[in-house]
Formats: sequence, structure tokens, C-alpha cells
Amino acid sequence: MNTIMRKSVLGIAGLAFAGGLAAGPLNHATTTGTVESAMPAAVAVQADKPAVDKAKLIPHGVQGEQSRIALGDEQTANVKAIVAATKKAGMDERAAVISIGTSLQESKLENLGHLGDRNDHDSQGLFQQRPTSGWGTPEQITDPEYSTLAFLKGLKQVDGWQDMPLTEAAQTVQVSAYPDAYAQWEQQAADLVAEHWNS
Repeated sequence: MNTIMRKSVLGIAGLAFAGGLAAGPLNHATTTGTVESAMPAAVAVQADKPAVDKAKLIPHGVQGEQSRIALGDEQTANVKAIVAATKKAGMDERAAVISIGTSLQESKLENLGHLGDRNDHDSQGLFQQRPTSGWGTPEQITDPEYSTLAFLKGLKQVDGWQDMPLTEAAQTVQVSAYPDAYAQWEQQAADLVAEHWNS
């Protein structure tokens, strides 16, 4: 169901419920003596999670062609860990989009250990952070919460990160050999934040 139609349906349901409370219980009480039958409607309306402001997720639109991958259970758990760590850091949804987009590029949201000869130096974890570059120990940077908080600490030090395209903000923290590669993941990262921010 699209967002506008969904909001309309919820709005009508809310009005109907509010109207029922204003007029219904008085009449209902005379026949049954209780208003408990109105309670399930309240639970159904309250159970719906608030929508994320999508304008905040991609404030300047995406840059270039977008890529998308299907996520497995481990990758979805890592998305949720990134969202939780972003909230713990006191940062907003845009920071989560940048973090998830960065991890999509660096590791496809997989918490990678040292890959030997296939490794870029000693890069590990969701963000491919390097122990020898001061990101933390291998144990720390392969912990999704720690690695996300380390990335966000770097992001906070970037002046104006909130107004930068994802690829520029990510590159300023990561210093990648492929600085434009982050841009392709912005739409999927925004979709994942919209899905999991309030779940």
C-alpha cells in the first residue's frame, strides 16, 4: 500500500476510533456496561510504527546508477546493529544511511574477518577498518556495534557531513582508493533505514 493511501486509511481509522470514543461508549455502556470492546481498535492503531521522513534520508537525491543486493539473515542483523549503534551515538537517520551505504560498499554488510591474500592490507569487519590504522583491535572492529561507533566518531569530525552526498561523507572517513563507489548504495541504504529505524 503506498504511503499516501496508507496514511489516509490510518487517518480515517483514527477518526472513526476517536468518534467511537466520543459517541460510542455512552451508548455502548447502556447495553453491556463496558467499553472493553473498543480496546482492540486502539491497539491496532497504536501498533503501527511511525514513518521515517524520507526527505531526511537522501536530502540531495542519489548520484549515478544505483546497485542493490538481496540480504540474508546475517546482513539484516548487521543493518539492525548499525541502526542501533547510530541511535546509541545520538545521531539521526541520515547518519545511519551513510553508515549502511558505506558498509554495503566495503563488505556487502558482511562482518568479514581477515581474508589473507584476498584482503586489502589488514582490513576487517563491516567497514573494512584496519587495526594498523588505529581503528581498534581485530576483535573490536569485527564487533558490529564497535565498528559502527568508530565509523560514526569519524563522521562526526567531518564538518557539514549532514549536507554532503553519501559518497563524499563516506570517503572523508574511509579514505578509499575508490571514492565514488559509495554513491551506488545510497538508495538501498535509505530503504533499509526506512524499514528498520522504527522497528
